[in-house]
Amino acid sequence: MITFNKPYFTGNEIIYIEQAVQSGKISGNGDFTKKCQSYFESTYGFGKCLLTSSCTDALEMAAILCDIQLGDEVIMPSYTFVSTANAFVLRGAKIVFADSYSDNPNIDADKIESLITEKTKAIVPVHYAGVACNMDKIMELANRYNLFVVEDAAQAIDSFYLNAKGEKKALGSIGHFAAFSFHETKNIISGEGGMLVVNESKYVARAEIIWEKGTNRSSFFRGEIDKYGWVDIGSSFLPSEITAAFLWAQFENIEQIQTRRLELWNHYYCELKVWAQNNQVHLPKIPEYATNNAHMFYLACPNLEFRNNLIEKLKKCNVLAVFHYQSLHKSPYFLINHNNRDLINSDYFTDCLVRLPLFFDLKNKYIDIIVNIITK
Repeated sequence: MITFNKPYFTGNEIIYIEQAVQSGKISGNGDFTKKCQSYFESTYGFGKCLLTSSCTDALEMAAILCDIQLGDEVIMPSYTFVSTANAFVLRGAKIVFADSYSDNPNIDADKIESLITEKTKAIVPVHYAGVACNMDKIMELANRYNLFVVEDAAQAIDSFYLNAKGEKKALGSIGHFAAFSFHETKNIISGEGGMLVVNESKYVARAEIIWEKGTNRSSFFRGEIDKYGWVDIGSSFLPSEITAAFLWAQFENIEQIQTRRLELWNHYYCELKVWAQNNQVHLPKIPEYATNNAHMFYLACPNLEFRNNLIEKLKKCNVLAVFHYQSLHKSPYFLINHNNRDLINSDYFTDCLVRLPLFFDLKNKYIDIIVNIITK
């Protein structure tokens, strides 16, 4: 069986975990946590970085920092994972779903302004498959209407946006806040894990307090105060040092990991390009303002029947390919309290998108097998 995903191990994970254990500091915010956070800040130009137990945790922290209150509205794509919405629903927000583009699953930036009301508090673009949303348009709207922007960059490690000024900016460095995932299906992994990025310094102090269960313990550890206590709301968002040690081994090999994933992505694209054109199948589109971090290779099929037949055929040939999100605007939970809206592009990707196996250890010969099954 050619699996959909296989976690990649660099070889140093166990060594660093042992070092963390021997240090006597495994509860988090130790040396490996600091190394990971500093790496992101210095390499990608992020503001303050805080490791979290998951991307979901990072999104929940962002919702608190945005001061989301009951009845506030938050705009996001319907074609996303439920955590994107849950983080804001937990603060009392009303989620307003926007449609995807017709040719890629990202939020259609031209559809956002018509959804803004006096209750709108934030926009949450999701960089699907690590491909940038149109951040110039989104940030212009946010600045004009005084809105927060929270980048859901769960899939977007080491991916960039080319803005109108010709500047290359890392995804996660553009909005007020950003959330990353290190789940085992991502490019860089720690099993479960995530990170919050705080790009405006005025929110850093509160972010640290929320991160430390609502206490000012981080300030205490830096010697800024003589004791710490409960000063704000928060939760247990800080991951263990064991998770951070595993993650550091991955960061050390990020160039090797990304290079290999891009080789695999390009192999798929080259081999399937002609077949896709002849069968009304859309391959991933990389807009001119985006780079490709090879997080995912997907096919957007002509219809649901085509997609289901393709998945079934691959399965019979011992290849595991999978579909992705169900549009949240049609989810049972959302429909309890809201009227359904017609988001045709989001529904198209729900019915027609299929993801092919893509992981570091995947051999080129297996891609050839998969391509042969598809094209025949």
